[in-house]
Amino acid sequence: MVITWRGRRRRDPGGSSGARRTVALSIPSRIFCDVGLLIFSRVAQGIGAGGLTALAQVVMAAIIPPRRLGKYAGVFGAVFAVGTVAGPLIGGVLVDTSWLGWRWCFFIGVPFALLAIALLQRTLHLPTVRREAKIDYLGAFLIVAGVCALLIWVTLAGNEFDRASWQTAALTGGGVALLVAAVFVEAKVAEPVIPLGIFRNRTVALTTVASLFVGVAMFGGTVFLSQYFQVSLGKSPTIAGLMSLPMILGLLLSSTVAGQIISATGRWKVYLVVGAVTMTAGLGLLSTIGADTPFALLSLYMAVMGVGVGMLMQNLVLAAQNDVPAAELGAVTSVLSFFRSMGGTIGTSVLGAILANRVASEMTRSLEGSGAAAGGGQAGHGGVPDMTALPEPMRNIVEHAYGVATAELFLVATPFALLALIAVLFIKEKPLKTTSGMERLSEESADTAGPATDGIRPRVDADA
Repeated sequence: MVITWRGRRRRDPGGSSGARRTVALSIPSRIFCDVGLLIFSRVAQGIGAGGLTALAQVVMAAIIPPRRLGKYAGVFGAVFAVGTVAGPLIGGVLVDTSWLGWRWCFFIGVPFALLAIALLQRTLHLPTVRREAKIDYLGAFLIVAGVCALLIWVTLAGNEFDRASWQTAALTGGGVALLVAAVFVEAKVAEPVIPLGIFRNRTVALTTVASLFVGVAMFGGTVFLSQYFQVSLGKSPTIAGLMSLPMILGLLLSSTVAGQIISATGRWKVYLVVGAVTMTAGLGLLSTIGADTPFALLSLYMAVMGVGVGMLMQNLVLAAQNDVPAAELGAVTSVLSFFRSMGGTIGTSVLGAILANRVASEMTRSLEGSGAAAGGGQAGHGGVPDMTALPEPMRNIVEHAYGVATAELFLVATPFALLALIAVLFIKEKPLKTTSGMERLSEESADTAGPATDGIRPRVDADA
């Protein structure tokens, strides 16, 4: 396949006609198939990962009473932290290794997935309850389509088309209409994807709002740190992965320690409040960074943010699971995971657009001040430029632009963390239950004379 672009005919100052330029780019047809396959594979991966993320927490709530669940939730958060730092680090090593390449970033996960399947099949034994289930395909489609339409608008508006344009009207109007239709469907179907009734519970509603804002602040802000390390600080992908260790260590320690204390004392709201305050402070501190920020100071800022996220993220799930009937544990846990992930996606899209625009404007201003010709290539369009290929003056301009833009990202993310704090403050602390989800489900079934789970008691030692 050959794509040809023809430039406009121009006249030089002398009046002679400039030649028409023709640029031919040879692009293999298979690249479009590869992109389509990549998108499809990511969809399949997302379906599996989304289910596993929610189900792992549902299983823990089913076999472990909330009174003892804190320390297990802390371990879950610690595992999440290790996975978060291991992913970019291993990915950086694979990308830096010439005989492996970026495709191994996907292959490397296959053995872990197979090991997880084997471990679950061998060790997890829960009572089986069979009943007829109806999957709400229409509701799921409407929710996903509505959210995707709005995310596409957030990502492309101001770059690919004007904010005041027919594309904006189509995407925003269509997205809102799809979500309104989803609300009507979820209110009517027997088994909705998102049961609207759970939001009548104050704790569930507030933890959902807080999870959304935590996703925006955490994922939307930190996803660009690796890019900042590579561009502004000039580090390799491997070193960039290692440089996120302070934040991950803060998350690991605070999640584990807070979980242990919650299980010992039964008090949990104070850790939500302190976590939200600390996360907001960490984002505020990160909004002051630049291309010349010492790594010791940057590490402190990242550690502060990690401590806040570790105290907040998993304990929001614990608070919600503690305050709902056992039959709603799955729905509530899934909703919190969904809104946290959606917040991360929204944050990444919004802050990515801000990054691209600010980098472009900052580079333009610097280039105009220096009298140089603009030639930054993809630097202003969200890509990571090859810093080694740039001359020294241009490299300094790009490093400064990315430093300023990254600081602005965290400044924009800080109000979202503050909104999460406000939501947390209104959550009412309730004593943690001392019975597991399966035990509560059996009691609830016995009270309603339901035969499906009547008398079932899981034979699982939660402390094993």
